[in-house]
Amino acid sequence: MAKQNINSKKGFTIIEVVLVLAIAGLIFLMVFVALPALQRSQRDTARRNDIARVDTSLTQYQTNHQNSSTTLPPDSRVWVGAETFNCGTNDESCKFVRDYMNSGVSGTDKKNEFKDPDGTFYSLQIDTQGNDAFAYPETTMNHIVYIRTGAKCKDDTAVKDTPRHYAVLYRLEGAGVYCIDDQ
Repeated sequence: MAKQNINSKKGFTIIEVVLVLAIAGLIFLMVFVALPALQRSQRDTARRNDIARVDTSLTQYQTNHQNSSTTLPPDSRVWVGAETFNCGTNDESCKFVRDYMNSGVSGTDKKNEFKDPDGTFYSLQIDTQGNDAFAYPETTMNHIVYIRTGAKCKDDTAVKDTPRHYAVLYRLEGAGVYCIDDQ
């Protein structure tokens, strides 16, 4: 009869267990580090799409007002979310937001609200005064879409151009300022 070795038990050594746990920990760490950056990138992509929507709306407004003295909505006011719907019927700037941005026509129409991916309403500021180079202000509140008339984009700033042109600027969460113009 063959003699069995009582001391030869099968199993993992402590080094093998620690090595597997370390590798699993590194994988989890990479996922938790990469996931917030991926989510931030997705929100910034949605913001770029929203700014492109502003650009398209401004182009439509210009097309519909070719014979008008104003090539862009007037005023340099800031509209905040639902307050847009409380403006007067003759306020051209409010009509632009309501009619061209498709922000909904009532408090119950939620499907086209002009909101940031974080759920905050965007605000628009149309600046018809400035002629110098314009960089998105570092100290302003977030969620403001700046529209500069008579400007075009140069990197992440707006510089002077012909009066009919415009630049749209917005601060992104992870990648500085996004600038898009009509050229």
